Amino acid sequence: MKCLIIAAGKGSRLRSIADAKPLIPLKNVPLIERVVDSAREAGADDFYVVVGYKGEDVRAHLEEVSRTRGVSITVIENREWDRANGISVLKAQPYLNEPFLLMMADHIFDPEIARLLIRQSSNNEGLLLAVDEDLENPFVDMDDVTRVSTHENRIKNIGKGMETYNCFDTGIFLCHPSLFAAISDSSKEGDDSLSGGVRLLARQGKAKTVPINGSFWCDIDDPKNFKQAEDYLTSLVENCAG
Repeated sequence: MKCLIIAAGKGSRLRSIADAKPLIPLKNVPLIERVVDSAREAGADDFYVVVGYKGEDVRAHLEEVSRTRGVSITVIENREWDRANGISVLKAQPYLNEPFLLMMADHIFDPEIARLLIRQSSNNEGLLLAVDEDLENPFVDMDDVTRVSTHENRIKNIGKGMETYNCFDTGIFLCHPSLFAAISDSSKEGDDSLSGGVRLLARQGKAKTVPINGSFWCDIDDPKNFKQAEDYLTSLVENCAG
């Protein structure tokens, strides 16, 4: 299965650790590699990565990963990386004409989340979003997380700062190519974001959710999230050793 990874943003809140956010090492493994590894474990085998800020550095690293590990990675440039993330998704449209996984380069996750989506791919006419229904999840940054309002596993609304919601957007999707038209139409209405495209599909009844049932995920957005993820991965190693 094809997998699109968005790695174009600046990540200014983590610049004290590294300038190119996708290359920040978490337990000695760059974030972008962790995302690729988790997606591969779930079943993805053909990757498309949209780069922007520090794009040449990220490209060089991905080319090395592709060469040394035998994984297909196509790097796509987004020179408009300072715009909303929907623009990065649109840059990949020429490469994706079948259902594909969509992920963020700074969201690490249990591969089981992507497997849950893949298992339901036959039911997808627009978009499936993996959602976290644990509203007390300590890994979630309430000031930054994208919130989702659903009814019977259908998205009713999505966005940051919403007061009415019942789950969180994990940043892990299974998408039909119809997403591109939805983002394009949303952009014409003044909203370049991925969430804008999701809202449009939701109005058409084509945006559904899949609960992750307690599986781990974390948006590495600031030093606090980074330390939380580092501690979590350390605990996994210690538990395995014990």
